[in-house]
Amino acid sequence: MKIAQAITLFEMHVSSELRRAKGTVDNYSRALDSLMQYLEQLDVEDVGQISRQDIRGWQMALTDSGLAPNTVRQRLSAVRHWCRWMRQNGHIDSDLMAKVTPPKAPKRLPVFFKPEETEHLYDAGLFADDFTGRRDRLMLRMLYETGLRRAELASLKTADVRLGALQIKVLGKRNKHRLVPIEPELAAEIGRYLDLRDTLNPPEPYLFVNKKGFRISPDTVEYVVKKHMTALTTADRVSPHVFRHSFATHILNEGGQLLAIKELLGHSSLNATEVYTHVTRSHIQEVYNHAHPRAAKQQANNKHSLK
Repeated sequence: MKIAQAITLFEMHVSSELRRAKGTVDNYSRALDSLMQYLEQLDVEDVGQISRQDIRGWQMALTDSGLAPNTVRQRLSAVRHWCRWMRQNGHIDSDLMAKVTPPKAPKRLPVFFKPEETEHLYDAGLFADDFTGRRDRLMLRMLYETGLRRAELASLKTADVRLGALQIKVLGKRNKHRLVPIEPELAAEIGRYLDLRDTLNPPEPYLFVNKKGFRISPDTVEYVVKKHMTALTTADRVSPHVFRHSFATHILNEGGQLLAIKELLGHSSLNATEVYTHVTRSHIQEVYNHAHPRAAKQQANNKHSLK
């Protein structure tokens, strides 16, 4: 079978039978067209002529062209799905992707708010003195002081809040529960909000509701964070998850233990939590560079030598 024909049939399969979104089909098409153009240069026109060396050569060409590792990974993934489909339908006999290793995705350090930026959450007058304003203030404070995910915050029920025990019960990923401690001041804030919430006679058992008493969505949490934090921070990104990163980073910078942070965040593996140690090291290096006299002097000398 000709390569062009196999690509067309696969795209029809993805679109019509698997009913994948148009964006997914377009991504597959771009990857496979790129591979076909590369193979044409090698005079490879039939799927039976394709070798693992051809696939690896195409991967190297993508990398040499300057494509980001994540983009190369996405294109290899598309080709892997295509090759699997061709084997299942008897168009090829071997697994062409068996020894094709995608490039490692670069690790990005978490973005977090600076402590002086999160302190604005406690400023008087930042939020309107009505139900929505008080709710928004509590939502942001809870994101920062508990490290909850936006979906976890939106799904909290009033029964999950244990003010007397200074704890909240959180339903996290894979339906796992964890207990997160809260400070007395936050517990008092929750209590005042609950009194205000009860005046709405909400038909929902959820902690955070709108003015009509119905539960909010995770998208509402996202909106509230961006509404209030965009003007308060210089962070590259503003989202509920940045509060989660800030929660972990600030605790670690103050001497908190990594294992404790893992439990507070609900991570299943310590590997997911260890990324914050890299953030802390960067923070320590930045503080050192700005604060230590010798480091500051060395930076000044380096700048002078570059002139």
